Amino acid sequence: MSDGGRHRVMVVDDNPVVRSGLTALLEASGDMDVVAEAGDGRNAVERAWQVMPDVVLLDVRMPRVDGVSAAQALSKISRVIMLTHIDEPEVVLSAIRNGAVGYLVHDTFTVDELLTAIRETVHQQAHPLSPAAVTALIDEAKSNRDAVSVPSDRTAERTRFGLSVREEEVMDLVTQGHTNRDIALRLFLTEKTVKNHLNRIYTKLGVPNRASAIATWLGVLPGAER
Repeated sequence: MSDGGRHRVMVVDDNPVVRSGLTALLEASGDMDVVAEAGDGRNAVERAWQVMPDVVLLDVRMPRVDGVSAAQALSKISRVIMLTHIDEPEVVLSAIRNGAVGYLVHDTFTVDELLTAIRETVHQQAHPLSPAAVTALIDEAKSNRDAVSVPSDRTAERTRFGLSVREEEVMDLVTQGHTNRDIALRLFLTEKTVKNHLNRIYTKLGVPNRASAIATWLGVLPGAER
């Protein structure tokens, strides 16, 4: 695992130009070492067992074994962030169900945001998600939501977070895709009050941002503890 504050990353992509670019970017960060590269899912799993990286950056569409399939095995070795051009909801959900803790779509994040996502993932503090991934999670929650109440097993799981009734109301509206302004109007609150509720929710859920809160609240991403 991480040694002296340095993070061990494996880059998996079938495009050698992409792999080379990512490797150069990560090595230039000052606190990351690319300990292995792979061009397909099968080789990725073999290499991961050998080098035991902290984080695997994993493409989706690759020869032999694709990234979504490989995520299941890789997530038992390391924390997996999908890094791809593919933003199809069914692919996002399949990757997450197979153990990926994050899903980032190229051209929707900056270099600094990628580096921060890796660091926070190493320290088990985040589920980095691009907007397309958040949308997929919310849509899935809507399609499966009970019209009357949350299933009893999810209710019990949520109780451990210690949210107040109002905070639960706010969080449920967040997972339905409502903005802070929408939530304020629906609950007869000011936007500032909604923001204050969200900050307390983030603290109780142990997450740094809205995307991670959604993932944790819906229970569709692996928890922080490995």
